[in-house]
Amino acid sequence: MSTMEMNWDYSDPATGLSLPAPYFYDSQVFEDEKQRIFLKCWHLVGHVNEFREAGNFICQDIFEQSVIVVAGRDGQINAFHNACRHRGNRLINERRGKIPAVLRCGYHSWCYGLDGSLRSAPRSDCLKDFDKTLYGLKPVRHEIFAGFVYVTLDDSAEPVAKMAAGAEAEMRHYLPDLDRLKLVEEVDVIVPANWKVIQENSIEGYHFDLSGPVHKRIAELIDFSGYRLTPHGKWWTYIGPPNADAKTAYGEPIAGATRQTDSFFNIGLWPNTTLYCFPFTDMVGTFIMIPLEPEKSLLRFGYYVPEHRPTPQLTKAAIDWMNRELGPEDISLNVTNQKGLRSFGFQQGRYLIDPEHPNQSEHLVHHFHKLCYQAIRE
Repeated sequence: MSTMEMNWDYSDPATGLSLPAPYFYDSQVFEDEKQRIFLKCWHLVGHVNEFREAGNFICQDIFEQSVIVVAGRDGQINAFHNACRHRGNRLINERRGKIPAVLRCGYHSWCYGLDGSLRSAPRSDCLKDFDKTLYGLKPVRHEIFAGFVYVTLDDSAEPVAKMAAGAEAEMRHYLPDLDRLKLVEEVDVIVPANWKVIQENSIEGYHFDLSGPVHKRIAELIDFSGYRLTPHGKWWTYIGPPNADAKTAYGEPIAGATRQTDSFFNIGLWPNTTLYCFPFTDMVGTFIMIPLEPEKSLLRFGYYVPEHRPTPQLTKAAIDWMNRELGPEDISLNVTNQKGLRSFGFQQGRYLIDPEHPNQSEHLVHHFHKLCYQAIRE
């Protein structure tokens, strides 16, 4: 990408041009994002309730890095690099599971406790000056925020609560059962599109009643005129109040169903994590855009429901609707958008900035693009 193509003037979203197309496929941009964004940011791993029993673990891959997050015998959550201290063999390949007694390396049987300490290493008695206390698993920084566990590879990263000051209060207003959730399903989907293409599609309402039929149906469940997309620095919300006249949703009657909120609630945390709730549903969804290559991403959909009451049929139908209808419709837009960005006929476009109709404005897309650009260029 030439110097001219790399430069972007974002000072005036109303009259300026959009982020240049190469930012969505250029290999150097992708490498810069890897180093300056994703190896430094916070990554959502799972809910705290997934770590209630000693040995419960989740592995979080961040490019070639891998982190084990595990519940210790003392009730604390620990995080370690997923690599044996002997010769670097990866210890765990599964996404989730339970470590029975010790974490055993499958290569030479070095064994680690749930606190990361080296418990045994066969034939290490013949090593000169070998001190087991110096060969425990390398720890990884982690934090709990609004009921979810996050990890970062950057020891100097700003705490999640400081980066997203005010976000937890907003979440708890719409999601009262944040602390009492259980995972019911996690779905991974590979999409041939840049992670930013996927993110920007979710943070604008311009296409809601103009693209596919499924988007029109979700717009009908809310008072679309009241849909608001609001930037708050490194977090943002897009919220639609309920349609008071709605009687059914996702093919099920609304009356009698328990719910987190009537609204369509979405909150994004920099750079690639979204938590949301569909209108009239008793669930908390997580939507994470994980970059794999410049034009390839993994979408991770997590579905959590309150553990202390039965899940209504309406909520089950909404999860199925997301997996079978809304998700695929969005993904098809991601794919065609990515293909078009490669066209000789496109370099930059215009943002639709409309303060009089903020529900259909692309101001949040511009805000997100600016954060990305500043992170790798400024």
